[in-house]
Amino acid sequence: MKKLGAAIRRNKTEFIILSLILLVGAFLRFYKIDQYLTFLGDEGRDVLLVRRFLVEGDIFLIGPGTSIGNMYLGPLYYYLIAPFLWVANYSPVGPAAMIAGLGVVTIAFVWWVGREFFGKHAAIVASLLYAISPTVIIYSRSSWNPNIMPFFALLCVYSLWRVYSKNQPRWLLVLGVSFAFVLQSHYLGLVLAPTLAVYWFLSLIKVWRNKDSRVKFILNSFFGFAIFLLLMSPLAIFDARHNWQNLEAIKKFFFERQTTVSARPWNALPVIWPELKEISTRLVGGRSMVFGEWVALFLAGGSVFALVKNRLGSKKSLMAFVLLLVWLGMSLVGLGLYKQHIYDHYYGFFFVVPFLLLGGISQAFINQSKIRGVWIVATVIVFAVYFNLQENPLRSSPNNQMGRTRQAADRIIELADGRPLNLAVLAERNYEDAYQYFLEARNVQVLEINPQELENTLAQQLFVVCELPEEKCDPVHSPKTEIANFGWSVVESKENVAGVILYKLVHSE
Repeated sequence: MKKLGAAIRRNKTEFIILSLILLVGAFLRFYKIDQYLTFLGDEGRDVLLVRRFLVEGDIFLIGPGTSIGNMYLGPLYYYLIAPFLWVANYSPVGPAAMIAGLGVVTIAFVWWVGREFFGKHAAIVASLLYAISPTVIIYSRSSWNPNIMPFFALLCVYSLWRVYSKNQPRWLLVLGVSFAFVLQSHYLGLVLAPTLAVYWFLSLIKVWRNKDSRVKFILNSFFGFAIFLLLMSPLAIFDARHNWQNLEAIKKFFFERQTTVSARPWNALPVIWPELKEISTRLVGGRSMVFGEWVALFLAGGSVFALVKNRLGSKKSLMAFVLLLVWLGMSLVGLGLYKQHIYDHYYGFFFVVPFLLLGGISQAFINQSKIRGVWIVATVIVFAVYFNLQENPLRSSPNNQMGRTRQAADRIIELADGRPLNLAVLAERNYEDAYQYFLEARNVQVLEINPQELENTLAQQLFVVCELPEEKCDPVHSPKTEIANFGWSVVESKENVAGVILYKLVHSE
């Protein structure tokens, strides 16, 4: 504590700036989080399963399913959010607040890494821009498995950095834990593996001639890999019990489905520059295509300047900059091989990279010429702050998805009158689990119809929540499985609840 106090006194201005950045980042993530958080079917499914685990002891070996490929992630994310759901008395705000808190911690982590890699100016630039990025903010305040990836991806690379640059092999244990979290957040985390493999091999080469260091490195690699396998084992156990369906789906997705992934790395080369512009626009440029292109040019040109002029300050900073470029390059190639639409959350395994690179480039300009460098960096920051604040999510009205879902569920409870029910949702991008969560939390018996066990699963009432325009709502004739399995029916009541249309259907005579 004395050393920390002394460090703060020596760097008082820097400490104040960092504190302000963290306060701004926390405000942007926590402000009215209960009204802004996303709460649709995926989020409802997650808290529904975790609540059953907490209340009924239903242990799970798998986590969320992926949107394509019929694959499942591991369960680490579910176990991670469980304590926060319990502390929040089973309110979905608890896990969302955990994600927001982790987002603030990631800001501090970006500052720490930028400080260690390049210096205080780099740390301030990187953490400030990361704190106010609209895309980063959106994925830092809702409970969803991909949203934990930026922190753990950075922890993976930082762990290897400590091994590579400082010969601290114990960090390989941290790598084992963090990479398990990355892969159980989203399978695109596999794109991070080549970067980790390259620097693990380079680290091994560095220590190979020293027997003691080599033995420590190999032992820690073994234990780190063992920890990784242990954390991945629940998914393997599930797979072994179900004829390796997940492994087969992964193999088919990456090696057989030529409509999704290309097996030829050189196919990614033509799309690297467009991908860099898109990344710069979505993450750093405040979603402005014009400014995003300028950011991409600044990243490319600034990287050349930093490397050729070698103004990064030290050999260590130069090595760190190369590490970030390798990380970014591998990521661009990996995304370039993916043939489907790329969503913002797919960038999670390298969210922090453009910010840290901008920090390093800024430090290089300031090292080259303090006055001129400060002016260049300040100009870039002013424009970045302006465009990012223009797209700040708080400028939009809250979606209030959780509140609307709870209101509709409360009305269903009133109309159900304590009897079991079947449930269906008609929507473009939502499904039943969000509503079912609040129903189960109130001990309502929601039955999922099984045509082979109708006596036990078919209720006498079906509630249909329609989130579409009324003219597109026709629950009686809908082909949706949850409605079709209910059989011939008539509408007993219809009403508007919190912006959705709620139908109560009963069996026709």
